[in-house]
Amino acid sequence: MREGDDFDAFYANTSRRMVGQVYAMVGSLTDAEDAVQEAYSRAWQRWSKIQQYGDPEGWVRTVAYRIAVSAWRKAANRLVAHRRHGVADDVPGTSADQIALAHALKQIPADQRRAIVLFHLVGLSVAEIAAETGSPTGTVKARLARGRKALAGHVSEFADDESTAGGREAQHA
Repeated sequence: MREGDDFDAFYANTSRRMVGQVYAMVGSLTDAEDAVQEAYSRAWQRWSKIQQYGDPEGWVRTVAYRIAVSAWRKAANRLVAHRRHGVADDVPGTSADQIALAHALKQIPADQRRAIVLFHLVGLSVAEIAAETGSPTGTVKARLARGRKALAGHVSEFADDESTAGGREAQHA
């Protein structure tokens, strides 16, 4: 087996999911694709070390998120211009529900959005989110609660969740 076969399999099995997760966190498919591509490029360069990690996918996701946030800071003027001209009406391969969710996620602060995506879309526990984001578990729980509350007006699933949210986080902690 070639040395790169392990990485090729890792990339093939995770790349689409990773783009979707980062897209949900950052709200821009283009930025997510760029950030994920760069994160995989960095992972490939260090693959002999990264493949030994307990969660190489988490490493790529964290790096991709950081790249996207850094790109936001560098491109503030570009984002303002983009918003001024609007978002494309149709993103290939996405459903109306996915577009509505992505739009709703754009309405909440980045830290809350990241926690919501990692918990509800990625399926990480509160403890895993805390480890990945470098935040205390209490902070993660607060971000989830605030994020759900903010999303309740945009996504009916979160409106129903408010009464059971605390119990579910305790189960996933």
